[in-house]
Amino acid sequence: MVVIKRFSDNSQLEYDQGKFDYWCVYLRSAPPQDYQRIAPRDADYFRDLQQLAEVHGADKIYQDFVRLYNATSAELEQRIIDGISILTRPYEQDALQMDKLFTILYAGMVAEENKQYAKLKKRIKRLGMHQVLVEKLAPAYAANFSRNKPWRDLAKVCEQRGF
Repeated sequence: MVVIKRFSDNSQLEYDQGKFDYWCVYLRSAPPQDYQRIAPRDADYFRDLQQLAEVHGADKIYQDFVRLYNATSAELEQRIIDGISILTRPYEQDALQMDKLFTILYAGMVAEENKQYAKLKKRIKRLGMHQVLVEKLAPAYAANFSRNKPWRDLAKVCEQRGF
C-alpha cells in the first residue's frame, strides 16, 4: 500500500492491489468511521462533480481538471498533489471535497498511464469528465460509455472532442 495523500480531515488516498494490478485507488475514511476503505467509482465522483458544477460552474471545474490533466504523466508527482490543494482553495466550502475528487482523478490518470495494455491512457478520464461537465450526460452513462467499445472507436470520440 502506498499513501498518495492525507487530507485535512485525516482521510487518505492510497494505491494498493486491486483485481488486476497494483494501481487500484482507495479512499480511506478518517476516524471515527473505523478507517473504512472504498475504491471510488467513476459514476460516484462524476455525480459529485456534476452536483458541484451547479454551484461552481461546469466550465470552471472542467478547465481546472484540464490543467490537472495536462500536468499528469505516468509518474505520481508530489508537486502536483500539493498543487491540487492550492487549485481547489477557491472552491471555499467545497475545497476539501474538490481536493479529494481531483486527487482521485489525478491518481486514476496516473494509474491509467501505467496500465500495461491501456491504449487510451488518461484520455479515458478526460472523456468521462467532458461527457459529464460539458455534454451534461448522466454520470452513470459516462462512467459506462467505454465498456466493451473498441479502443480505436473511443480514440475517435476523444479526437472529435479535441483531445
